[in-house]
Amino acid sequence: MNGDTQPRPDGPTDGSTDESEGGAPAGRPVGHEGTRVDVTERMAWSIDGFAGLAISLALMGLGGWLFVLGVIDADAGRGGAGQIVGGSVLGLLGLLLAASLAIVAPGQTRVVQFFGRYVGTVRRPGLRMLVPLTTRRNVSVRVHNFETNELKVNDADGNPINIAAIVVWQVADTARATFAVEDYEDFVAVQAESALRHVAMSHPYDNAATEVTLRGDTEVISAELAAEVAARIALAGLEVIEVRISALAYAPEIAQAMLQRQQASAVIAAREKIVEGAVGMVESALGQLEEKDIVDLDPERRAAMVSNLLVVLCSERGTTPVVNTGSLYT
Repeated sequence: MNGDTQPRPDGPTDGSTDESEGGAPAGRPVGHEGTRVDVTERMAWSIDGFAGLAISLALMGLGGWLFVLGVIDADAGRGGAGQIVGGSVLGLLGLLLAASLAIVAPGQTRVVQFFGRYVGTVRRPGLRMLVPLTTRRNVSVRVHNFETNELKVNDADGNPINIAAIVVWQVADTARATFAVEDYEDFVAVQAESALRHVAMSHPYDNAATEVTLRGDTEVISAELAAEVAARIALAGLEVIEVRISALAYAPEIAQAMLQRQQASAVIAAREKIVEGAVGMVESALGQLEEKDIVDLDPERRAAMVSNLLVVLCSERGTTPVVNTGSLYT
């Protein structure tokens, strides 16, 4: 009774539990003894549909011929009961084989069940003959895409933002997509929004010098988002092809304030660039004056010239020069 957790009998055998307090081992379901559908896709038996159609037509034709002969013999008093029975059996067998024909379109599959048991999946397109007395469910393996709802979340700095993403995905395992989840299309939509919310809350929108930001590092964010969505929907046999952010903006209630902050940051950056250039120009001017021995300035006049040059170069408006017609020191 020291509070240590013990692994389940069907858990890891290396002694590691990786459990949180009062929880189950990581990655394992909880409730009802951890029940989860564990099935993977396999190939179902099938033959060329045209050969199967020919066989079924031949059986129905032979059965019909025997049935007619049996009826004729029965009317003539020569028995014929065996022919009638044989013809009926062959006809029913031909109908049964004809009912097992299925058309598989390109980009579509048929998940086959035999009295509720998963038999396999048919991926080869065309007319195919499957196992008789089976039910078939059509599952598309074409590329799907959808845009999530625009979510309102707080970024890592606590600022409310609106964000949405486009998810491109595809069914990889038709058995898991059919049996592991109730509705795999709804499943991927919900999990994509959950992953988008988590990624958006893990990074700041902007104004980060070293961190990954939602606005400035779209490629990194897209890759992280795709990896998280893929990990969440792997349970359903689905794979992610691409995830891209389609909408990103500050929430309306703080958009104006954030715009002012961005404008202020832009003004500061511009002024810093102007000052940096002005200092370089002043340094170059003084250096050339001294190098060519044009004028000899004492420290006080040198400081005055530097001040005047900086005012002229850094001013936002044009300056009006004043010509001194007297002595330099009056």
